[in-house]
Amino acid sequence: MRRFGRTMVTAALAVALVGGTAGWASGDSQAAVTGPPPGTAAWRADTASGRPLPDPATAAPREVAAFFAGLDDAARRELLRSHPLVVGNLEGAPLPLRYEANRIAVVATGEARYASLAAPDRRILAFDPRGRGQVAEVFGDLEHAEHVSVIVPGSDNDAATYDAPRKPHTGPAGMARALREATGAGAGTGAGAGAGAGTGTGGSTAVVAWIGYTTPVGVGLDAADGRLARAGAARLARFTAGLDAVGAPDPVLFCHSYGSVVCGLAARHTDAADLVAFGSPGMRADTAAALHTGARVWAARGPSDWIADVPNVEFAGIGHGADPTSAAFGARRVPAADVQGHTGYFMPGTQSLAAFAAIAKGETR
Repeated sequence: MRRFGRTMVTAALAVALVGGTAGWASGDSQAAVTGPPPGTAAWRADTASGRPLPDPATAAPREVAAFFAGLDDAARRELLRSHPLVVGNLEGAPLPLRYEANRIAVVATGEARYASLAAPDRRILAFDPRGRGQVAEVFGDLEHAEHVSVIVPGSDNDAATYDAPRKPHTGPAGMARALREATGAGAGTGAGAGAGAGTGTGGSTAVVAWIGYTTPVGVGLDAADGRLARAGAARLARFTAGLDAVGAPDPVLFCHSYGSVVCGLAARHTDAADLVAFGSPGMRADTAAALHTGARVWAARGPSDWIADVPNVEFAGIGHGADPTSAAFGARRVPAADVQGHTGYFMPGTQSLAAFAAIAKGETR
């Protein structure tokens, strides 16, 4: 009888997770985009100055960086012209080369939904048109930044929607611009705003909006289990290794909602300086120590964030575990008393944004 009771409780929690807690809506199951980028087969068959090219699936980003360092400009540009989708997504490749390669790749799709990404003032660090599309965009001067932050978003984000005009501070690109402006860089206006180095001390801060994994759609079973998060964690770990390979400083990971599940699973495999979970349903760990990371772990949740109504359970793959804002979890708390809703953490003037900016600039101890 006791076993039956436990089963019924767990089933009820699972139903609450995927079926209607706090206004949750059902979502369509997504196929995770994994593996090397399109065009990899042709890349593997090619050479540069008689040398085999590094395998996008197996070569470490530092090996990729060393390979490109050994090429002259003509050889680099030939690879850029012949294999833009591979070069643009190859962790460890020179940043300017990747920006140019992705501009070419975006145009080559001929799809109107991606057209704005090809604007000359945008720095697209990764672009994969498969599925709903994945993208990473840099705001600031990543090559010379003293501090780097990465926004890791949750559900309903992809290459076509992450910079929606209706989300100036709540979408991934809007969060990145808001954070960069809060550090003192000044975000400016327009589609590619914030792409330049900026002025003042904030000019040394670069922020990346990283939609480098297949996110859940809606808040159904995909958002309640860890399948997409596990695939995303592997890609996030490789992305941060790529930043390290090109000499970028250890990043701060700002992880929102389901993105915090991705960060929790990736934590031990990154060199992040800080890991900030906000609006989190859990990080697939019972405590901050269980993340096995050298990063400082922070957590924030606003008083009206509906994520508070999601049961903090994990059973048979459903649910994401402990509440990162609980005292027992052991994360440092970020003030968020004035945050509205689930996505308001980067709204100008909020306590959370001010705290995030201090973390991004390395001003906290």
